[in-house]
Amino acid sequence: VKEVANLTLVSSACDVVSAAYASTKESHPYIRSVCDAAEKGVKSITEATASCVQPVLTTLEPHVAAASEFASKGLDKLGEKLPLLQKPVEQIVSETKELVSSRVADAKDATSS
Repeated sequence: VKEVANLTLVSSACDVVSAAYASTKESHPYIRSVCDAAEKGVKSITEATASCVQPVLTTLEPHVAAASEFASKGLDKLGEKLPLLQKPVEQIVSETKELVSSRVADAKDATSS
């Protein structure tokens, strides 16, 4: 999970969503109160669940470690095949806009000729 979260695309997407969430909360008082209540609920559930799940995680630790190693290798291969994962969201959006504009311009040129 940490490796996925550290991918440039994932971390920048989380930053964008987090900024939008914070901005929305600040701009709309009613939404802020709903979000605050939801955050408190999630925190309470997480804390309650953590104590119950810990013994199970301890038992499963060797299996989790093996799965983590397997996932890490798969993620490395995925990163090699998809360099897009190493780009921030803003760059991907910008490059996509440029590509679409270029294709539209090409289509216009082809149509007019």
